[in-house]
Amino acid sequence: MFQVFQISCKGARMTIHLYGIPNCDTVKKARKWLDAQDLEYTFHDYKREGVDRENLARWADRCGWEVLLNRRGTTFRNLGEDEKADIDRDKALTLMQEHPSMIKRPVCLLYTSDAADE
Repeated sequence: MFQVFQISCKGARMTIHLYGIPNCDTVKKARKWLDAQDLEYTFHDYKREGVDRENLARWADRCGWEVLLNRRGTTFRNLGEDEKADIDRDKALTLMQEHPSMIKRPVCLLYTSDAADE
């Protein structure tokens, strides 16, 4: 379920940003795991707070919009046939921005910085 990478960088600091929906079981498991590891993180509820297109585009560039778009959930299944037809990257990003429940979750971003940069 989770891939864990142990990285040791002298003087580096890591910031974790977890994006998701709080009542999602997978998000709950991810948060529980992070808490058990005593890892600090920032949680972004994209159902309540939304997600901007720039972030969605960056995530889609990184993993592919096909991976990011949750076609198995009820939100996607309840779309009209015309909305489900001919989905390309641009249409997928629009759908995910309009319906954040269609974003697979959680999305976890790790940022590292050199302590000397601060």
